[in-house]
Amino acid sequence: MSIHDSKAPATKAVRVWDLPTRLFHWALVACIVGSFVSAKMGGNALGWHLRFGYAVFALLAFRIVWGFVGGRWSRFASFVFSPSTVLRYLRGDHRAEEHLDVGHSPLGGASVFAMILFLVLQVGSGLFADDEIATTGPLNPLVSNATGLALTWYHKVIGQWALIVLVLLHIGAIATYWLRERRNLVGPMIVGDKMLAADVPASVDSPSTRALAAVLLTVCGAVVAWLVTLGG
Repeated sequence: MSIHDSKAPATKAVRVWDLPTRLFHWALVACIVGSFVSAKMGGNALGWHLRFGYAVFALLAFRIVWGFVGGRWSRFASFVFSPSTVLRYLRGDHRAEEHLDVGHSPLGGASVFAMILFLVLQVGSGLFADDEIATTGPLNPLVSNATGLALTWYHKVIGQWALIVLVLLHIGAIATYWLRERRNLVGPMIVGDKMLAADVPASVDSPSTRALAAVLLTVCGAVVAWLVTLGG
């Protein structure tokens, strides 16, 4: 058989990232940037720092729930991998049926979990923090002074720098994929689709799932709004 007789696998646009996941991603980016900038500005901008923190809290709560009921490739189950699978992936042993590079790869999935974990810690510590100048977290009255100061130290030092490192690694990974493999990871997070093999299953992204996401986000926002009043 000549090379001209062989055919490349058929590809098509496959919906990987549903609209709620994409909106979550970019809203989280905006809120993290806004939170960081407002913290550095200080003064009256710290009021916005708190608001951005509440928004991140609601978004994280939504994403955790969406990780169980969202589109196929947004579900945590799609990017929780065994150690052996991760090792095979690092060696370049990719099995077609595993679809390791459709949604989050093993390394990408690990970075997502790390980002969620440290954002939860950052938001949680901020809720109880006290800068001893003019701004305290809404739940600070619920803890002792020593605990509040310890959480403030974590928030300003450990948590902040951990997130900066994770964000830089994330940006670096995106750049590396583009420079080495010409794989655009940003575009699919904007439009939702990737050009993939025709047999790759797509994420459901229908009006009903989007409506469900809107309800879930509203509920998460309401719960956060209630929680931050408990210290008053």
